[in-house]
Amino acid sequence: MFDWTSNPIFVSYWGIFFLMVLENVIPPVPSEVIMGIAGIAAAEGKLDFTLAVLAGTLGCVVGNLFWYEIGRRYGYQRLKPWVERWSRWLTVEWHDVEKIHGYFQRHGGKTVFFFRFMPFGRTIISLPAGLMQMSATRFILFTAAGSLIWNLLLVGTGYWLKTQFDAVDRYVEPIVIGVVVVLLLIYVWRVATWKPRTDA
Repeated sequence: MFDWTSNPIFVSYWGIFFLMVLENVIPPVPSEVIMGIAGIAAAEGKLDFTLAVLAGTLGCVVGNLFWYEIGRRYGYQRLKPWVERWSRWLTVEWHDVEKIHGYFQRHGGKTVFFFRFMPFGRTIISLPAGLMQMSATRFILFTAAGSLIWNLLLVGTGYWLKTQFDAVDRYVEPIVIGVVVVLLLIYVWRVATWKPRTDA
């Protein structure tokens, strides 16, 4: 069995930072794997627990800023023709987008924070946050706070289980599959039952 904790990319703070940036831009390896291995390496004395968490958290923030900035520069108003054309498959109309914009103005910070704990959506939430012109300061603070807690949990799990890395995957996989199935069912139901809003 390949010893991941002997790989210099996984067992260095710069490597963790780089992988977590990539995980949030073009996900090559899930954060559960990256930070889980970091926890195992910390348990073996190859990494400092606190520095590993901080490196992963900084990588999360930088990676999420990539999609946030794209959304911020594009702006949600430019979405209108696209939303009107594909509203059936998006199951939203422009009125709904305006409501989402208002929601992000009021509760965007909490939304970004809680999305950091979801197996899917941790990265994609950055795009609407940017599109809805959420304050960069609030986005960074809530992203950092949520990422810090999530990485603490992942590194802590890897540290606790040590070399039992298969056990980490065994805990995470059923949750990921369950969330994907539920999200797919919700989407199919929305498409099947969606009707455009009719004007009075």
